[in-house]
Amino acid sequence: MTSSPSSTGTASAGAEPPVHPVRVMSPEEIAVNAGPRAAPVRLPEPGLFAERALRLRQLADGHAMRDYLLFAAALAQAQHELLKQPRALKLPDETAVASAMVGGLPPVDALRHPREAVWREELRALLDAIGRSSIPEPAQALVAQLGGAEDAWLEQQAGALLAGGAPGLDPAAAPLIAAALQVHWTRLVTQLQLRYDRSDQGENLPPFGMIDDPTVCPCCGSRPVASITRVAAEQSGQRFLACSLCGAQWHYVRIKCTHCQGTKGISFQHLVDAGGKKAEAVAAECCESCGHYLKQVHMEKDLQVEPLADDLATLTLDLLVGELGLVRQGFNPLLVLGEPEAARDSGPPGGVAASPPDPGGR
Repeated sequence: MTSSPSSTGTASAGAEPPVHPVRVMSPEEIAVNAGPRAAPVRLPEPGLFAERALRLRQLADGHAMRDYLLFAAALAQAQHELLKQPRALKLPDETAVASAMVGGLPPVDALRHPREAVWREELRALLDAIGRSSIPEPAQALVAQLGGAEDAWLEQQAGALLAGGAPGLDPAAAPLIAAALQVHWTRLVTQLQLRYDRSDQGENLPPFGMIDDPTVCPCCGSRPVASITRVAAEQSGQRFLACSLCGAQWHYVRIKCTHCQGTKGISFQHLVDAGGKKAEAVAAECCESCGHYLKQVHMEKDLQVEPLADDLATLTLDLLVGELGLVRQGFNPLLVLGEPEAARDSGPPGGVAASPPDPGGR
């Protein structure tokens, strides 16, 4: 692992040059003057889960976490197929959307928006699909046990997940429950935007835009899983945070902490292979000021990067950065390392294992 500072300076000997006052632009000013601006919010696209499944299969080849990455790929493919099926949801009315926008809040906040029981139908459909796929026996057992879990327990687990991994969350069941919640919130965001697109746009406010807190998703209020620097057209070189829940992405200036929003003491950590070559497609942006970090994936280094998939496949980087005493800011619901005792105490009837999922049985 290597570290690279966010800025460097040089000095030379000789006659003293005349002193002129220099004004340093803020990151926001730099972004404004950097060229054309892309739309600040990118809503989830129909192929979100299919692209994730493809990337996970690519990353699994020769990877130490091959079995789990292939399991996650099968889960993402099942999400894609489920999202293609029509399912009408109850959306917030125009007054609620306008109130959220005026208040600088996400319109379908994961912790405030009423959670319909229909998400559990999404979960059971996913369990049925993934149970019929080629997954290892331990994962099959987990799917079967989770299928018999009580609704009250599932709702408690959903609440803990949407809170970013609250106490009592079962890390073994979390990826499957999270997958259903991801499909549900992706539908919510997509259908709310579609309603606006079909409405009299002169009478209604757009449902999605930047909110008061730039560190959380402007659609659902969830934490990012990672950030991505893009290369397409007016978005080239611009950084977006990627939502861990609904899949939306929103603009956030580069070299700025996503926890404390500071711009000083930023450095980047990378993995280095046995030959000394730095893995440049994924980096951890580290903040000395608050001690947090978030991963960045760079399309200019690898066009196929996908924030959640590449975050999952670089767990080693998390472990190494963690050894430096830094705290992870991103949240990946497909790999929640919880407290086994808390999870065991709150487990469902049927005894889903409390340890993190291990489809390979190792």
